[in-house]
Amino acid sequence: MTSLEKKTNLTLDVKEAGGKTNGTVDLPAEIFDAPANVALMHQVVVAQLAAARQGTHSTKTRGDVRGGGKKPYRQKGTGRARQGSTRAPQFVGGGTVHGPQPRDYSQRTPKKMKAAALRGALSDRTRNERLHVITELVAGQTPSTKVAKSFLAEISDRKKVLLVVGREDIAAWKSVQNLDGVHPIAPDQLNTYDVLEADDVVFSVEALNTFIAGPAKNEEGSK
Repeated sequence: MTSLEKKTNLTLDVKEAGGKTNGTVDLPAEIFDAPANVALMHQVVVAQLAAARQGTHSTKTRGDVRGGGKKPYRQKGTGRARQGSTRAPQFVGGGTVHGPQPRDYSQRTPKKMKAAALRGALSDRTRNERLHVITELVAGQTPSTKVAKSFLAEISDRKKVLLVVGREDIAAWKSVQNLDGVHPIAPDQLNTYDVLEADDVVFSVEALNTFIAGPAKNEEGSK
């Protein structure tokens, strides 16, 4: 296949409670069947974890420690090594040498690199049958942790699940907030690290459509 040929979209079943199938959805090949560049994904994940660091660690040098302005004893005649301050690093209570100082760990990562890494991560999960689409996690507006846990157990028996649901689906968010191993996230917050960290990725139909429309709008705006 040449670079000019367009890949055909993928088709995935939409699951509902009870293990039933409720139609299918088309997954754009440019998002869910893209090449997975491991080096790129690693670079993006490292940058994301670095940006999450506070960088507020701090130690005091001999100039920052209070006191020590007076020479502890005269220069000559005592038989001891000469000292200029009791706040020098070799003294107890003295300053620190080459200790950590506040710094910014964030790395500049272009948007196109982030997008390509996310496409690669989602494509890897799709090719390994670890991406799923559901109608809705719980029916109606009443949260139910029991129903949510049972539904997710039908879809996957793995420990870590990334649940992509819309912000307005309050029932879904409340249903999984106490479930260990389930990480809910909004479609506009989806990122490479969370996709790779999870064993399975579960989209609601609404969240999937929102996510697909987002990259499509960005591509149109960049043309």
